[in-house]
Amino acid sequence: MSNWTASLRRYAVRSLPPEKLLPDSQPEYLCSWIYVFGVLTVSSLVVALLSGGLLALAGPGWWHSSGVGKYVNSLHLWSVELLMAFMVIHLWGKFFMAAWRGRRAPTWMTGAVCFLVSVGTAFTGYLVQQNFDSQWISGQAKDGLNAVGIGAWFNTLDFGQMLMWHIVLLPFAVVLLTAWHVLLVRRRGIVPPIDAAVPQERA
Repeated sequence: MSNWTASLRRYAVRSLPPEKLLPDSQPEYLCSWIYVFGVLTVSSLVVALLSGGLLALAGPGWWHSSGVGKYVNSLHLWSVELLMAFMVIHLWGKFFMAAWRGRRAPTWMTGAVCFLVSVGTAFTGYLVQQNFDSQWISGQAKDGLNAVGIGAWFNTLDFGQMLMWHIVLLPFAVVLLTAWHVLLVRRRGIVPPIDAAVPQERA
């Protein structure tokens, strides 16, 4: 007897069989450094999420007054700095490799959208620093957002609203897009170099 759970399981196994989802070998061209930046991006995202979770649990008073809190706050900042740097290198590297080849357009698009959402997440993070820097950024951003007509529902001067965007909505979107992106990479495989021989040898 067929039901929706059985149909979903068959689709999942057909789309992502175990040897694709958790491969035990990779093509030899993965030895190139350009393929490392995707993993570095995900690693930085994990550190940013863990450190951000600690900051959210303890609250602003902790990361402004406690030595440990200041350390975790700095760890969160630098993990985000590295995340954006690695993501830009990964994005441009895949652009020049034409990574949408071989029916990989959805993989490329999810990565590009994830980058845009990450920019918004980092922006709201700067807005909730609670210092003169964040006040200046929010004041300048307010005029720009009002000019394009979205200031009524995205108010950069509203600390509570920006905090919720930063710790709930945007991180959820980033994690969801990242998981989708990684699953698409597993489904279609790693994009080979443009001049790579076919078929590739397995490492």
